[in-house]
Amino acid sequence: MTQELLDTLPALRLGRPLVVAIDGPSGSGKSSVSKEVARRLRLAYLDTGAMYRALTWFCVNTGVDLNDAAAVEQAARDLVLELSTSPHEDYVRVDGVDVADAIREPAISSAVSSVATTLGARTELIRRQRELIEKHLRRMVVEGRDITTVVAPGAEVRMLLTASEEARLRRRGIQLGGTQNAEQLAAQVIHRDAKDSTVVNFTQAADGVVTLDSSDLDFEETVDAALVIVTKVLNRD
Repeated sequence: MTQELLDTLPALRLGRPLVVAIDGPSGSGKSSVSKEVARRLRLAYLDTGAMYRALTWFCVNTGVDLNDAAAVEQAARDLVLELSTSPHEDYVRVDGVDVADAIREPAISSAVSSVATTLGARTELIRRQRELIEKHLRRMVVEGRDITTVVAPGAEVRMLLTASEEARLRRRGIQLGGTQNAEQLAAQVIHRDAKDSTVVNFTQAADGVVTLDSSDLDFEETVDAALVIVTKVLNRD
């Protein structure tokens, strides 16, 4: 879609809340699709996964034992985090240090589940996520694993973006530029999902959540399908 067409898209529900909550497993395309949906609808954007990754990086770099739940929870409270909420720019800073690339490294990817399954840390990051949603007057696309059910169960639009295991592994491999072997990809996608699912269900849509299966869709088709869902849900209301 050209920038000229993008500029003609109407901003939906001006002056009224519009939270689009998008959950899904690793490699389903949540981040890229959610960011583009936010850009086209002129909404703020929040990648909650980046918050968990930033906390993991902080713990690793300050020597926090990831198996010590109390220490991880305290680290979540101590975390000084600046995170972009614009779909037009991408930055993640911890104590002023740019960690946008570092938090995507395999070492962080393999450790993030330990942090994400620490309930005290989740509670603190969920508090921050809700705070950011309110700060943006509840006009935001928020994506993660527990957004539709825990973080923003009252969102105007709730969506589960999923895809087949084969599609997800392929996409994550492309995203990482072919730098990971099959075992490493499985650890980042399948194994991580299995561990994270012990604290939150992001594989099946809860009541009122619309499922979008992108297995056979390319990026543009997935974005278009997501926008159709947003429009249909809002018109239904």
